[in-house]
This record gives sequence, C-alpha cells and structure tokens, in this order.
Amino acid sequence: MKIVIIEDEIKTARSLAQLITTLRPEAEVVATIQSVERAVSYLTESPQPDLIFMDIQLSDGLCFEIFESVKVVPPVIFCTAYDHYAIEAFKANGIDYLLKPFKREHIEGALDKLSQLKSYFSTEKPLVPELEMLLKRLGEPEGKKSFLVFKQNKYITIKTETIAFFYIHNETTWLRTFDNQDYTITQPLEEVQGVVSSSQFYRLNRQYLVNFDAVKEVEHYFSRKLFIKLTIPTPEKLLIGKEKVSQFLGWLENR
Repeated sequence: MKIVIIEDEIKTARSLAQLITTLRPEAEVVATIQSVERAVSYLTESPQPDLIFMDIQLSDGLCFEIFESVKVVPPVIFCTAYDHYAIEAFKANGIDYLLKPFKREHIEGALDKLSQLKSYFSTEKPLVPELEMLLKRLGEPEGKKSFLVFKQNKYITIKTETIAFFYIHNETTWLRTFDNQDYTITQPLEEVQGVVSSSQFYRLNRQYLVNFDAVKEVEHYFSRKLFIKLTIPTPEKLLIGKEKVSQFLGWLENR
C-alpha cells in the first residue's frame, strides 16, 4: 500500500510516517508534502497513491484547494488540529477525521476502518447501518456552538455543550447549564430549536428543549405518556405525550 502524507509540520509528518510503517510494515510512504501547490503538482504528475493522510491547514492555504485543482482518487484520512471542517472533509474523499495530537490507537483505528470499507465494497455488500447513520449525521447541520447571554451587567458566552436544557418561563426563554445556572436569552424557543443540533437536542414539548447528555432516566407514566428525569432539577415535571413517544425513543436509540 502506497501512502502520501500532506502535512506542513515536518516533525509531525515524520512521526506519522514512522507510526504508519510500524502499524503496517507492508505500507510505503512514497511522498511527504507541505503545501497545496506541491500537492497539486504531485497528484497531477505522479501515480496517485492508495491512501492519503492530509492536514487541513497547510503552509499556503487550506487543503480543500487541492480538490478544486486536481481529481483526488484515493481515500483520505484527515489529521488536523481543527474540529470544524469535518463535513467538508468527508465530502472530499474523507474516511476518517483525527484531531491532533493523535495517538497510535487513533491511526490504527483509521487504518482498520479503511480495510473494513475495502472489504465491504469489494464484495458489493450494501452499506451497513452504522455507516448509513454516519453519512446521515454528516449531512446534518453541525449546530450553534454557543449563546450570548447578559447577566449582572455583563455579556457572557455559554457554550452549547454545557447547556442541559432550554425552557420557557413567564413567556421568556431561559437556558440552564449543567452546573445549574440559569440565563435568559432573546431568541424564542422555536428559533433555538432550529439552530442547535437535532441529534443533540430534542423538543420534549412546547416548553422544553433538552440535551441528550442531560437525560438520566425515562419512565412510563399515566395515559401512555413518558416521564423524563434529567441529571439536574427542572422547574416542572417533564412529560411526553403518547403521540411523541415513538419519535422520542427513536431519537434516544439512533443518536
């Protein structure tokens, strides 16, 4: 298996090459490239490899410029310090997205994934459910990363991942964090629902939008409803009507 590494940090590229050949002695790193311009030239003039390890931020620009200038045939494993290019990466031949600093097990897992994908497609098997789910999620919006709130005469940024749930109280939208702090926000709950990740947040009812990570227990309740217990207290008891039970349980299971 011939491999090309496109990485502008020479020390990182050398370390990656050594790790690859240790894990796959049969592999050969045929080129190490630091720039978009050189990568385009190499992939145009030389036989394309079996696999490419590629950083996002190169010495003269973003790696996605390579795909605009030359047809890249082999699969790509992206190794980067940036977590917000995942969707672009998977649209550009990406089969895995590793965040630096990567470890031996990360590289080994990515190489194993390549072998599994080759096995599936060589036997013309349909996409397995796990891969179908991955592709579905990649097509979903990533979701708003943070919310700006105003408290005690200060503007504060609250990361979305720290928010346990959003709720309506006295016709005002509030958010409560996992450390049990409440903040008001200007957006109505319908707007919040539209900008957060639908795989991470679920609209239980008219008043509550909850984070998956905040769900602690789900119990059957009267009239075929569900009673939802979160990891932190809520102002009211959280109930889901029978008409949304199947949808909610599907969200819990397929997230």
